[in-house]
Amino acid sequence: MLKKLQLKKHALTAISYMLPLVVAAGLLIAIGNLSGGAVIEDYSQSYSIPDALVSLGVLGMGLLAPVIAAGISYSIADRPGIAPGLFMGLIANSIGAGFLGGMLGGYLVGYFVNWLKKNLKVPNWAEGLMPMMILPLVSTIVIALLMYFVVGVPIVAATNALTEFLTNMRGTSNFIFGSVMGAMAAFDFGGPVNKTASLFADGLLLEGVYEPEAVKILASMVPPFGVTLSWVFSRFFKKKIYSSREVENIKVAFPMGITMITEGVIPIAAVDPLRVIASCTIGAAVGGGLSMMWEIGSPVPSGGMFIVPAMTDPLKFCLALFIGSLITGILLFALKKEPVKQEEFLEKEEEIDLSDLKLS
Repeated sequence: MLKKLQLKKHALTAISYMLPLVVAAGLLIAIGNLSGGAVIEDYSQSYSIPDALVSLGVLGMGLLAPVIAAGISYSIADRPGIAPGLFMGLIANSIGAGFLGGMLGGYLVGYFVNWLKKNLKVPNWAEGLMPMMILPLVSTIVIALLMYFVVGVPIVAATNALTEFLTNMRGTSNFIFGSVMGAMAAFDFGGPVNKTASLFADGLLLEGVYEPEAVKILASMVPPFGVTLSWVFSRFFKKKIYSSREVENIKVAFPMGITMITEGVIPIAAVDPLRVIASCTIGAAVGGGLSMMWEIGSPVPSGGMFIVPAMTDPLKFCLALFIGSLITGILLFALKKEPVKQEEFLEKEEEIDLSDLKLS
């Protein structure tokens, strides 16, 4: 139990550092999209202020894995863990492991730095170099090689396998195909599985096949909407399933979800990944299956609720989105447990302000 609480404490510390980044990046993307902006592909060409906002927001979202990895590593190993954690997050991005890979890298490198502190012996003259050079360098090299050659290999293989799997599924039952697409798009909140489904849908859009794009958009909104519904149910039935910090995260995730930014759920999923990921995946699978079965198409690849009027059947899309979100909300409400007092204490402990403390 103590070990589990420590793991959650490290995750909560990382989330406290990551949340402002998620909010700022998400709002930049939303404001830019609403103003007609798009990601800048070529900086040698002219671009507008909305384009710059969207591009900055996308760059910010790319920092999620490094920040959460550095936050976890810092919580475990203090300052010597910051730089190695950032490197592990960058590796997670490069190998397509997303925020889950960043979390794994943060835990690995943080505990490895602590192990080095206890077991690595250096001459007296080199002790001053331990926190600023030796510990960060050695831990980065060792865990980076582990990330590249052990963790990364199955991720790349799985991504290729998923792409081939989706390609082979074309021509099967519309509901099954849509369910698989929806589940993949919601599974890791912008990670490698989500990107595989998104790239597949974008490729079909270029061929004039619009239905997978509608599934991708729906599945990206189900997690924030479903999590929000579960919180509404918890308030209505007076069953506490979220801590005070998670409630604040939900209030941010919902408006971000309206613009199809699913990353707002990451801070909530990081605290309870199994229940949150399973609930979001199942809800998105059902919603995606209904969307594909009803042959709803989207000629636009992103934009959230603001591009629903452009879809072939906006009303049925909203119904499929509601059903998928409702299933996620019910599952979370049923599966999640009340936060234990120790977790609440850990949150309050991190918020204590000692700036006014004076010693006499």
